[in-house]
Amino acid sequence: MANLIPDIKESCSRCGKKALITDAETSEIVCGGCGLVLSERIENSGPERRSFPGDRINRERTGVGTSLAIHDKGLSTVINPTNRDATGKPLSSSMKKTLKRLRTWDSRSQNEPIDRNFRQAFNELYKLKDKLSLSDPVVEKAAYIYRKALEKKLVRGRSISGMMGAALYAACREVETPRTLKDIADTMNIKKGDLAACYRLLVKELDLKIPVVDSVQNVARIASKIGLSEKTKRYAVEILRKAEETKISAGKNPMALAATALYISCVKMGVRHTQRDFAEAANITEVTIRNRHKGLLELVKN
Repeated sequence: MANLIPDIKESCSRCGKKALITDAETSEIVCGGCGLVLSERIENSGPERRSFPGDRINRERTGVGTSLAIHDKGLSTVINPTNRDATGKPLSSSMKKTLKRLRTWDSRSQNEPIDRNFRQAFNELYKLKDKLSLSDPVVEKAAYIYRKALEKKLVRGRSISGMMGAALYAACREVETPRTLKDIADTMNIKKGDLAACYRLLVKELDLKIPVVDSVQNVARIASKIGLSEKTKRYAVEILRKAEETKISAGKNPMALAATALYISCVKMGVRHTQRDFAEAANITEVTIRNRHKGLLELVKN
């Protein structure tokens, strides 16, 4: 018996009745009133057949999705190295020679200078993704910025690692992911000044619109390193919101403001932590916290 599924959303083009029936076995859509066949074929929009490690033949026809963070965007060709046809039979000697020649030209076509540049840059990018715990949108944005920089020939004469790190920092700023220049520089083992110079070049030449860093985004990061409670974090966020309303935070280091607000919150809640704890967690000095402390403390008193 055919699997009939009523469809009450669509109406028949002949009689106008909303009594369409979908036959899942014959892939037909039929009107239940007049019998008109409206569609003879239903395209399956579901995923392809899955393949498992135990299968003798991989029947999966889909590969890795396209991505800007892959040197060829995931559109490269792969020639099967097993010298067998689809049924598993060995190929003839002439066909083996043809395939060998095709593999040679296929590998040569993927060794262009721009491909080697992208391979090295995106290898660095995926290393940073794992070490800094970055999301896929940040990686895609960084790859897009680097491709634009290479298109404008900004990488020529400069370090590939430095330009990739600068593109990643710009992507973090645009996606509002709290990562500092020092975090990226320390992870890549390059100088912060070199990374900053590459970042300024990208912003100027590519005309990037970089948003201002919100100090609230750094609260959770610092609090997790020290192990503070949710109540302490919420009070620190309230202090930072007041600082934004009164324009006290303008031009100040967001990481320093977040660390100082958490320190004031700990004092208010009776949680004992020193300024050095917050300075080490935020990767700043104790003097910076003391300089920000006076201005934020006045907000709490008011």
